[in-house]
Amino acid sequence: MKIDSKSKKINKAWLNAHVNDPYVRQAQKEGYRSRAAYKLKEIDETFHLIRPGQVVVDLGASPGAWSQYLRRRFAPKEAGAGGAAVGELDGTIIALDLLEFEPIEGVNFIQGDFREDAVLQQLVGMLGGRSVDVVVSDMAPNLSGVGVTDAARVELLIELAIDFAQSHLKPDGALVCKVFHGGGYAQLVELFRQHFRVVKPFKPKASRDKSSETFLVGIGLKRRSA
Repeated sequence: MKIDSKSKKINKAWLNAHVNDPYVRQAQKEGYRSRAAYKLKEIDETFHLIRPGQVVVDLGASPGAWSQYLRRRFAPKEAGAGGAAVGELDGTIIALDLLEFEPIEGVNFIQGDFREDAVLQQLVGMLGGRSVDVVVSDMAPNLSGVGVTDAARVELLIELAIDFAQSHLKPDGALVCKVFHGGGYAQLVELFRQHFRVVKPFKPKASRDKSSETFLVGIGLKRRSA
């Protein structure tokens, strides 16, 4: 396959920007699998969602940076500041993704498609009847570049995450979902508002400036209408 000079320049520019990205460098220094850890860190520090002892479900977890952050938040602080990447764990983390997931000590992983009922039932079984404190979702579909199609794919994932939250979150629990500005964004915000008492859009500084991604944070379930 022939690669033109313009593509080479774009690839080189992207690689150069990636290598010099301060969040990439920080992730390498602190042992995170990707810079995405700092997105969840900013969300957590802004909304105070994650506390030791909780049950947290991480949807779209691979390669695992969010689960790593959760695992470190659940490290006991008796010996100091906490944040240990291994050892004792105060809390439960269940991660799910279509892709393979390199094991993280203390993190329970399910490989499968969140859209399939059998996979959801496996997740429910792993919960063992416990309610969930926080659901975090970095899920994103494969984008086609066709606006209407992509908006529908994103909306489906959000609907599934909200439905799971409605069934398994504690009444004061929280859901964090990645969404994209563009077609269908306003409808997703409205969908969150239908199900949560507090809804906050949030774009972490760790999200690239050129990226259309943002995150919706829903806190406190509204009661389902009879």
